[in-house]
Amino acid sequence: MSNEVTKYIKNESVGKRITELLKDRAPQFTTSLVTAVNDNAKLAACEPQSVLTAALTAASMDLPINQNLGFAYLIPYNNKGGNVCQFQMGYKGFIQLAQRSGYYKTINATEVREGEIAKIDRLSGEIEFEWIEDEKEREKAKIIGYVAYLKLLNGFEKSLYWSVEKCKAHATRFSKSFKFGGGLWKDDFESMAIKTVLKQLISKYGPLNTQLQEAIVKDQTINGEYIDNPDYSEPITIENAETGASNE
Repeated sequence: MSNEVTKYIKNESVGKRITELLKDRAPQFTTSLVTAVNDNAKLAACEPQSVLTAALTAASMDLPINQNLGFAYLIPYNNKGGNVCQFQMGYKGFIQLAQRSGYYKTINATEVREGEIAKIDRLSGEIEFEWIEDEKEREKAKIIGYVAYLKLLNGFEKSLYWSVEKCKAHATRFSKSFKFGGGLWKDDFESMAIKTVLKQLISKYGPLNTQLQEAIVKDQTINGEYIDNPDYSEPITIENAETGASNE
């Protein structure tokens, strides 16, 4: 299948640029990108440069662009009357980058179901959970929120919980696509909610290496321009993380 995007990707000068940037990873990258474009008619209708920029952003962090894996996404986006491609991080991408950094012993995020919140400390903000162990029973319980957790190798640990209502309020405030009933917030609310809580936790309390900083800054950008991307806290320094202090 041929379209303007695949023609652009296969252009000789563009191919040389890809090879210069990715070296021996270039052939696999090009094949994956062409497959992604050919499998998505809306992506194929996007401005070619924006598609390549989004895909190269994922490649710069060594994240696969296979949309089914959930590490990074290439999202068709109608911006000012034109179709362009937006780069979006997936929550699995944030977890993988954190694990690679060498600072994190454990990092994860999950949904919270009705009856699983055991205790809330209003002063410290810490929440204790009692998880429903029977998976069949747990599936029957209503999802009421999402929690992300990290533990550093030095022992510092932190969790962050957002209710479903808070996640929806965040999406309503910061996502144009959600307001109009489209995008990943509509198609996969749970993954977007988990990613958002995890991203907030990492950016506020976690040490950030170069790749994690890049992921936070470039998440939800089109050709480097922020689209639907809220402000995030200034990254915590490694020194602060070691003492358990934050810069809030």
